Amino acid sequence: MSTASLALTDSATMVRRDLRRMVRYPSLTFQLLVMPVVFLLLFVYVLGGTLGAGLGGGRAEYVAYVTPAILLMAITAAVQGTSISVAMDMTGGIVDRLRTMAIARASILTGHVVGSLVQTMLSVAAVLGVAVLIGFRPSAGPGHWLALVGFLALMSLAFIWLSVALGLASRTVESASNVGLPLVLLPFLGSGFVPTDSMPAGLRWFAEHQPFTPLIETVRGLLAGTPSGGTAAVAVGWCLVIALGGFVWSIRLFARDSTR
Repeated sequence: MSTASLALTDSATMVRRDLRRMVRYPSLTFQLLVMPVVFLLLFVYVLGGTLGAGLGGGRAEYVAYVTPAILLMAITAAVQGTSISVAMDMTGGIVDRLRTMAIARASILTGHVVGSLVQTMLSVAAVLGVAVLIGFRPSAGPGHWLALVGFLALMSLAFIWLSVALGLASRTVESASNVGLPLVLLPFLGSGFVPTDSMPAGLRWFAEHQPFTPLIETVRGLLAGTPSGGTAAVAVGWCLVIALGGFVWSIRLFARDSTR
């Protein structure tokens, strides 16, 4: 077999290993897959009537408004588990053992990235499915749905690589479980749950210029079938910057640990 074929085989093995972790750690998988759905139900049925009235509608309108934010939260929550998985491998000695074996070193990180992408897209599908069940009716056409899937995958990859880097930089599993917390909180400080024009001036400026707002607005536009080209371009730009930064940081940290 060629070097490329061996690398692909090793990567597939690492992906299977990462996916089996979902079965071995059901509590973590439950938290990452179910908690976004719980947040969706909480905001729609507890706060949706009041917040929806503020949008000039009701609970049905608020489902459409809040679903993009919950989708982003599902992505950030799912990839937070990537930091934990990477830190477990790095601190538990399994990576040192893998490095002594005849496998492609790149496959170690590839397994985490692809496995996390699969888990993240499952979480996104669960949130969308529940949103439809409780009354969300997207107006997206086939082209918008394809663009949405591609954008969600790009967004997931960006945050996955960032989470891999955070996991590699963490000295303990406990610190890795906390280091990604801002990724879960930032959607609350954007346009995900209420319009930014309802916020105080200072907070509104931050909400309008932080990366999560264009990400949420792009998803919202695609689901409504009315994407904004300018906002989408900014969102894709943020994804590329985060993905590139996370990738470069991850490679450097992994190479540094390999020389120890």
